Amino acid sequence: MGTTDADGFRSEPARAAGVPYEPGGLLDLLSVAAVVLDERGRIVLWSPQAEALFGWSAAEALGRYGARLLVIEEDFEAILELFAKVMEGGESWAGVFPARHKDGSARLVEFRNMRLEDESGRFYALGMATDQQVLRRVERDLALSLQLVDRSPIGVAVLDTGLRYVMVNPALERMHGLPAEAHLGRRVGEALPLADAAGIEAAMREVLATGTPLLDRFAVGREGGGAAEDQAQLISYYRLDDPAGRTLGVATSVVDVTDRYRVNAEARRRTALIAEASVLIGTTLDLDQTARELADTVVPGLADVAAVDVLDTVLGGDRAAPEGRSAVFRALAVASVDASEAVRAADPPGQIARYAADRLVTRCVSTGRPVHLPHVQPRDLPRIARDEAAAELLAGAGLHSYLAVPLIARGEVLGALDLKRLTNPRPFGEDDVALASELAARAAVCIDNARWYQRERSTALTLQRSLLPQRPPHLVGLEIAYRYQPAGTAGQVGGDWFDVIPQSGDRSALVVGDVMGSGINAAAAMGQLRTAARTLAQLDLDPARVLHHLDHTASGLDQMIATCLYAVYDPGRGLCRAANAGHLPPVLVRPGARPALLELPAGAPLGVGGVPFESVGVRLAPGDAVVLYTDGLVETRDQDIDVRLEALLAVLDAAPHDLEATCDLLLTTLRDGNDQDDVALLIARVTGRS
Repeated sequence: MGTTDADGFRSEPARAAGVPYEPGGLLDLLSVAAVVLDERGRIVLWSPQAEALFGWSAAEALGRYGARLLVIEEDFEAILELFAKVMEGGESWAGVFPARHKDGSARLVEFRNMRLEDESGRFYALGMATDQQVLRRVERDLALSLQLVDRSPIGVAVLDTGLRYVMVNPALERMHGLPAEAHLGRRVGEALPLADAAGIEAAMREVLATGTPLLDRFAVGREGGGAAEDQAQLISYYRLDDPAGRTLGVATSVVDVTDRYRVNAEARRRTALIAEASVLIGTTLDLDQTARELADTVVPGLADVAAVDVLDTVLGGDRAAPEGRSAVFRALAVASVDASEAVRAADPPGQIARYAADRLVTRCVSTGRPVHLPHVQPRDLPRIARDEAAAELLAGAGLHSYLAVPLIARGEVLGALDLKRLTNPRPFGEDDVALASELAARAAVCIDNARWYQRERSTALTLQRSLLPQRPPHLVGLEIAYRYQPAGTAGQVGGDWFDVIPQSGDRSALVVGDVMGSGINAAAAMGQLRTAARTLAQLDLDPARVLHHLDHTASGLDQMIATCLYAVYDPGRGLCRAANAGHLPPVLVRPGARPALLELPAGAPLGVGGVPFESVGVRLAPGDAVVLYTDGLVETRDQDIDVRLEALLAVLDAAPHDLEATCDLLLTTLRDGNDQDDVALLIARVTGRS
């Protein structure tokens, strides 16, 4: 490697004598001419640059009076006076005057004149001259270059071929957090120990070797050698060559794009949170689960602690409290980055709390607008916390920024999303308010759906349970066990039922049915069919006749379709007669034999109309049992019904003797994870006792 000269660029190794100089330097660019005059003013030396500048060859110029050759007539006397002063007093002179060219034109020339003395004591005048336009252009370019580099907002550095800093502008000093003196003479790793020195120098060597610039390489924080962790930069590298093509070093420019990077990062964060919310919030129609999904989504991406509170009046069917009044909240969910004191300060899920009108969360729901405190002061804590103890917990946890946004769906304020920042040092900004409001708006619709869904489910369940039979009375010759399980979602509740009806002559009617559809309408239709079946059972009709009349009843229930299995057991004859209206076949369980499906004509569902039904009789002995059920026990979306019916028979084959235990076994085995439909299950076993 070479040495470093005064300007910091690499110097070439010392040249051997006789090696010619390679042109291309600043003096060649300026083309400085040298002319020597004797004491009488005659030209005694004439350089090639003088010939290029003035047009006269050495043969034409040597021996002639310089003033006669180069000075225009009107300046002749003044130049002679200047020449006399230089020669007499030894003073140097510098200035500009129009010199005459061989072609007769005049051009402004920058002159430097000084007196020379030889060993004999004779005096000469040395004149150094260059074209003023060329000189001014070089000066202007140099000044512009220096000003641009010095005042540019872009960081600029120059490194020599040994990759040591030789120049750093003020902008790069600010970016690196180091003065220029801490850079000069050092390599990247020495000046910036946290930077990716190996990667940076590899890029520089590539540019030095190829001459191809590397432009706009993105770096964040330490990689680019920035003073701050979150500093983002666009870095470019260029090779520097002199006019002769010799490599001087490498220049690097650094553009600070931290603000743009943060804006883009914030936009990406918002997009990711919104996308995540679209996937994670509202996966079920369970109100509490939906609230938990909202709280979990915003932590830690938006807040350190999040709470979802719904107005108790809204859950009860009323509207939000008017502005200026207290509000009663039911806490649904709390999420936190850790088990901090702020979590203990929040209302536990399920708890009801009344907040006065001056509380920030009350103001949020009463006005329907966000409440934003970028910087929480001690005086604000009583308006945020539920009581004094909670305020102390929040203070101890380091609460410094607070945000509450309303949960609004279909024009109604449902509650509030309460957000706090403790470990995240940044306060909530306007972008956070917009993001939280958007997430709250999306979640509020899901919460509102879950609210109405839960209310409808509760109504349907209440109606359905009120229509189902209570504990059946004592039946002659039969032991009864039964179960009813509603669907796991509100929209599926409604259509399944069973019944046990004592008849005259010690007979008993066994009924199981399923109204197609769901919700309150299905539950109401089920109630009407059950009432009709109980009425018809008192007429001691054959099962096929009962289904005929039920079919007529169903036809008048707004196109309602239902399946039904109706059976009558006569203990005196040991005979069970049954008829089927599109329902799944019952199972006959006999001691010592494998359970089997009873072969009954399938028939058409109730409500189709005009299709005859057929009764089939089966002899039952003591110990025999008949299992009636609805499709929710066996049907699944991923298995054929024949496979599921075979699974039912297998479970019954291994079932215990106790009927109650058998009911539980069937539900836990066949219904595990499948709660999309109601289940009605009825088992009747012949006892042989009256």
